[in-house]
Amino acid sequence: MKSKLINILLAEDDLDDCTFFKNALDSLPQETELKTVNDGEQLMQYLLDNSENLPEVLFLDINMPRKNGLECLAEIKKNILFKDLPVVVFSTLKSVDKINLVFKLGSHVYITKPNDIGQLKQVILNSLPIALEHKFSKGPLKYILNA
Repeated sequence: MKSKLINILLAEDDLDDCTFFKNALDSLPQETELKTVNDGEQLMQYLLDNSENLPEVLFLDINMPRKNGLECLAEIKKNILFKDLPVVVFSTLKSVDKINLVFKLGSHVYITKPNDIGQLKQVILNSLPIALEHKFSKGPLKYILNA
């Protein structure tokens, strides 16, 4: 039986990281379709333009131009159209205060970006079921995934 295609949106300003992420997705057993936006303004416009057909999960970088990921996360979770969109924060930041803020703003999953393709594949593979589970559940669990 073929698994369902998962539509993923990646908000990431670093083009090398976008390529790295796509390569990791392409090697996973789960079939995915990836769309990317390169800054916070593009992200919010994309969500508005596609509010009837949102992705199953958003991977969100924190350090982006024009509007950072924390600002976007706060807007997403306050907007009735987007509040149930599973958001996986995907960043190099390791500050406990920032990670706590990410969870306070509504993300259930925080991934520290790995530098190795094998580790990236593993954290993406581990994060997809968690993110999709929280699309249907309002459970209090929060997850920090490190490679």
